[in-house]
Amino acid sequence: MNTTAWPLDIAYDPAAKILTVKFDDGKQFALPAEYLRVESPSAEVQGHHPSERQFVPGCRHVGITAIEPVGNYAVRLTFDDRHDTGLFSWARLHELGREQDERWAKYLAGLAERGLSRDPR
Repeated sequence: MNTTAWPLDIAYDPAAKILTVKFDDGKQFALPAEYLRVESPSAEVQGHHPSERQFVPGCRHVGITAIEPVGNYAVRLTFDDRHDTGLFSWARLHELGREQDERWAKYLAGLAERGLSRDPR
């Protein structure tokens, strides 16, 4: 995992619901709010053990309402479904960007296995 990449810019497009993060290693990631919400590093989503991982349904239209710096190592994202308990470290955002395709496919498969939908009820 790359723990040395430092963010140069972070911007949110509320119309597209995309958080773009540019890092000093030349990488730039366009991270959908839905993806960030379902991959939140919070215990509510991740649990305290990998076997406790939750598949959060109904987030297709979720957006980000606030981006709050936490020290110089992370941001707290507040989503419009009121979820705000995960701290996204720079290393975590870099990891989510690098692994986006794999993680997203795993999430979609997990929803399907559980009979859940990306659409809100």
